[in-house]
Amino acid sequence: MCRNFFKKKDNFITVAQDGSGDFTKIQDAINASPSFPYEKVIINIKNGTYNEKVRIPEWNTHLTLLGESKENTIIAFDDNFKKINLGRNSTFYTPTVLVEGDDFSASNLTIKNTSGDNGQAIVLSVVGNRVQVSNCTILGNQDTLYLSGKESKQYFKDCYIEGTTDFIFGGATALFENCEIKSIKSSYVTAASTPEGIPFGFVFKNCKLTANPEATAVYLGRPWRIYAKTVFINCDLGKHIKPEGWENWSKPDAEKNAFYAEYNCKGDGFQPKNRVSWSHQLTKKEAEKYTIENILKDSIANWYSK
Repeated sequence: MCRNFFKKKDNFITVAQDGSGDFTKIQDAINASPSFPYEKVIINIKNGTYNEKVRIPEWNTHLTLLGESKENTIIAFDDNFKKINLGRNSTFYTPTVLVEGDDFSASNLTIKNTSGDNGQAIVLSVVGNRVQVSNCTILGNQDTLYLSGKESKQYFKDCYIEGTTDFIFGGATALFENCEIKSIKSSYVTAASTPEGIPFGFVFKNCKLTANPEATAVYLGRPWRIYAKTVFINCDLGKHIKPEGWENWSKPDAEKNAFYAEYNCKGDGFQPKNRVSWSHQLTKKEAEKYTIENILKDSIANWYSK
């Protein structure tokens, strides 16, 4: 007869580098977590810098990574495109943290890719559905945050996210609320690849877009794929945002099929009269559909039931 390794501790595991917890490495705790649990599994991570590449597999559903503090609980690794060297798709092997499991959440963490401004280097890659990330700092350069999955819905709240080029990219439906989005140099904030027919792509609400002094010419986004959707609502756009706002990435078809829009934004970077002609300024009625309930739909009911 098999013995349940954790028994009473199945749903609460502690990671501490000083040996005071159940494990000293985050990945070891994940590997020991039950597969497809009926209840949420919480991995409590004590302060420290964890230099490891972390993967939450598809079978580790309902998993939570809970840091002791955002400032001092740090997950760091230094993979990048050239280091991986697996051909044209090397980018997707680079993340410091990879989330494949559904119903995942993370809070009070700093996640870094420490390879520097050295090409594509993902910090956090999210493939799972119904994912929440709150009060986290996500630090990278090019391709910081990859959000994937045609039916996946992901929610970022009260986070700080920084990068250089296309540093929020992918095809998932994702809502960002009350986040600071910081550009390190002149480039592009988003590169959505929203699939055709998906009602929402990336939505930023009540976010603040900031920049380093050297970042003086930043686009809100460009289309990785031609049906890209990205919308900014009630956001504060710094002076680093280019007047035209959006770029077509040399894809004329994107001007017909992509949906780039803003509503009720402010700041020096909000120049609606100077935006490219194929972008949109939403009416109040149009903006009203961009609620958390509409954007994330079944995810909301699932999260609130936990």
